Amino acid sequence: MTLQSTPQAAPHAAPLKDALTGISGILVTPFDAEDRIAPANLAPIIDRALGAGMHIPVVNGNTGEFYSLTVDEAEAMCAEVTQLVAGRAPVLAGVGRSVKDACRLARAAKAAGAAGLMVHQPPDPFAAPRGVADYLARVAEAGDGLPLMLYLRNDAMGTRAIADLCAIPGVIGVKWATPNPLKLAEAIAACDPGIIWVGGLAEVWAPALYAVGARGFTSGLINLWPERSLAIHAALEAGDFATARSLIAGMAAFEEVRAQELNGTNVTGVKAALQALGHDCGPTRPPAAWPLTPAQAEIMRGFLVSNGLRAN
Repeated sequence: MTLQSTPQAAPHAAPLKDALTGISGILVTPFDAEDRIAPANLAPIIDRALGAGMHIPVVNGNTGEFYSLTVDEAEAMCAEVTQLVAGRAPVLAGVGRSVKDACRLARAAKAAGAAGLMVHQPPDPFAAPRGVADYLARVAEAGDGLPLMLYLRNDAMGTRAIADLCAIPGVIGVKWATPNPLKLAEAIAACDPGIIWVGGLAEVWAPALYAVGARGFTSGLINLWPERSLAIHAALEAGDFATARSLIAGMAAFEEVRAQELNGTNVTGVKAALQALGHDCGPTRPPAAWPLTPAQAEIMRGFLVSNGLRAN
């Protein structure tokens, strides 16, 4: 496969690139009592987040339990979320798994009106860097002009391979989800300056990644407390790292719960908090943990009460 030295512009790329420097809100996937997806339950969550200023709703991300969904469910979530957003912001649709599944989801996202694709890094234990490049090229073709955002959770392939991926036509950015700012700085220096680098480890890591050139960040907190996420973003954009750190410290307990059990309570914490606030989005699906342990639930309750999100 021949790689080009600079990414080509794609339809919707300019407005999406502008929005990517903001907050990518990774929406949960609601389930009903029969373990069916219940996307309509997202309506008040999306309305509040967009009202607070969320820049990009993201469907079928990891906080959306992408790997617990069937392909049919992921397609339906993309279509439903795009309808709920109703043009108020560009929707980024997660795609992944096998290359055929990813291409099918890319075509469905295009048909649903998504503004771009967030391509999950293939979890295959035998994924070769040049094989990932072929994977991306096929997804780009299936997306028929939709811009691609790479979701990089493992940087072991090295800077040169990352630069090759970013040179594939249609790629406009990277959600950097590894706790390695120095490697991020190397990747930024090695790639076209038009690539957008988004902090992919939520608010807690945003200051460190901002310091080396990331702009914008992903957020699961956006599901229940979008105002705090927006305040952190505003502080970082203003270069006020002290305020950003102070605001992040106020949500430390929330992230503490999410990081437990090998991150197996990551989505559990978000859904438990939503449930406590009266927005029941159902449980998580295995292999995520459900419910929170009594100790975890008490930490989460303290977080919600101390920040005035619930009375007691």
